[in-house]
Amino acid sequence: MILPHPENDLRLNIMVLGSEIIKFMKSRGKEEKYILVENILTAFLKEDERRTPDLFLYTLVFLFSVGLIDQKGYKVKIIPQITKQPKLFD
Repeated sequence: MILPHPENDLRLNIMVLGSEIIKFMKSRGKEEKYILVENILTAFLKEDERRTPDLFLYTLVFLFSVGLIDQKGYKVKIIPQITKQPKLFD
């Protein structure tokens, strides 16, 4: 389990920022299309003046490492998650 440090500001936590990036990509209506990283970066930096490009890249690496985004050149897209309901009784 990933636990943030209790004294950190949650608005700058990588997991929270990752969810905001995913939400931004879904709001564009291009869930299955690749989006230019620079466009996401400019929207990311506009939200809070304390956000940095380094923090953005760390967040993208986190999203990629947990399997939520795919990268192709200078573009990324959300990987669709297929949820399967477990069978309790056969």
